[in-house]
Amino acid sequence: MKLSTKGRYAVMAMVDLAIHGKPDTPVSLADIAERQEISLPYLEQLFSRLRRGGLVHSSRGPGGGYTLAFPAADTCVADIITAVDEPIRTTRCVPGSQGCVSNRSRCLTHDLWEELGNQIRLYLSSVSLADVCDKRVLGTSRLFQLDEPSPVSAVQ
Repeated sequence: MKLSTKGRYAVMAMVDLAIHGKPDTPVSLADIAERQEISLPYLEQLFSRLRRGGLVHSSRGPGGGYTLAFPAADTCVADIITAVDEPIRTTRCVPGSQGCVSNRSRCLTHDLWEELGNQIRLYLSSVSLADVCDKRVLGTSRLFQLDEPSPVSAVQ
């Protein structure tokens, strides 16, 4: 699975909005674009989709911008990625098709990749904007970091 810039940038921008926004004070896309180094026209496209997806509210005029539609703790990363039409798929099957091989059957590893996609969706559904803002997802995959000694081996 490859997450495009659409999904990554949408999550980055929403985290920025959660950090810098307040319920009654909109944040301008120009400010988000500058802080996150994302082009303003691209952010406008993403926020149009986020607004249609019900994740943000917009306000026009001087001092206008965007606010979160829900508290950061109630907005999960999977919802953001889905709102910008970023598929969370790990198989090569076209949605709605019978299979991914030319004879319309499933490839030998289809179930493996489909379950991986399910696990990715579950994980992204379990992580909220508040989790990312508060760095509660930082460093939780230490199992695969071989360069540093594990806390268990350091004690022995």
